[in-house]
Amino acid sequence: MGETEQIVRQMSEKGLRITEQRRTLAQLFAEAPGYLTPKDVYDHMQRFYPGLSFDTVYRNLRVMLDLGVVEQFAFEEGVKFKLSCEEPHHHHHMICLQCEKTLPIRSCPMPATDVPGGFQVVKHKFEVYGYCSECREPEGESAVAEGEKA
Repeated sequence: MGETEQIVRQMSEKGLRITEQRRTLAQLFAEAPGYLTPKDVYDHMQRFYPGLSFDTVYRNLRVMLDLGVVEQFAFEEGVKFKLSCEEPHHHHHMICLQCEKTLPIRSCPMPATDVPGGFQVVKHKFEVYGYCSECREPEGESAVAEGEKA
């Protein structure tokens, strides 16, 4: 079974009615190599459904998010979505700001018992942004590049 069909099956098993638009969304996320902004999704959907509103696209993204099909991440330039990773347990992410490679952090940095003020935590996210080993500058190169600019 292809990834698009797995996503469609996952949505269907969670009670979501599968329309052609949602199948197209599933295919987009199955084929996307990384993160998609709501505008990326809207632009893609407009090619197939020219009358589709941005609100409808965003509402479907929220439904997919609520079902756990996609995950939402906050970048400096705005919110982006990607397929949920296949980690079977609670985890967090390290995200490369250049290539957007995403690696799981398998230990949770938030202690379950040390919550101040009687606050009841119902969910949380922890993301670390930086540069992966392929994208980061070699040691000492940034200082040379900065000196050349002066």
